[in-house]
Amino acid sequence: MTEAAQDAAGAASAATRNTPARISIWAAVVGAGLIAGIFLTPMFWLLYGGLYTCSVFACGVVAIPAGHLGRRRAKHLGGRDRGVALLGIVTGWFLVFFSLLLLLAYVGLLAGLAFLA
Repeated sequence: MTEAAQDAAGAASAATRNTPARISIWAAVVGAGLIAGIFLTPMFWLLYGGLYTCSVFACGVVAIPAGHLGRRRAKHLGGRDRGVALLGIVTGWFLVFFSLLLLLAYVGLLAGLAFLA
């Protein structure tokens, strides 16, 4: 295969990629990894609760619109990565909900400690 043909094939495959769907799923995976980190290292969550919570929320906020863009782009690509984009949307909403629960837990923990002091 000549170099010009390889460049043309690479450009064609790059044009058919569903990049927003892939961004959505990566944000969802990173957010799920942060949740796993919270449960595996609860002491770090107690020390850096705001950082963990903000990171989980940011991953969810990135996953949701990127997933919607990926679903729209999948219509033009014949359904390519449509399921991946949907998984990113669902996981993104889960991450947003979980970060709000983390915020409530952290505020409740601080309020309880203030009450005891």
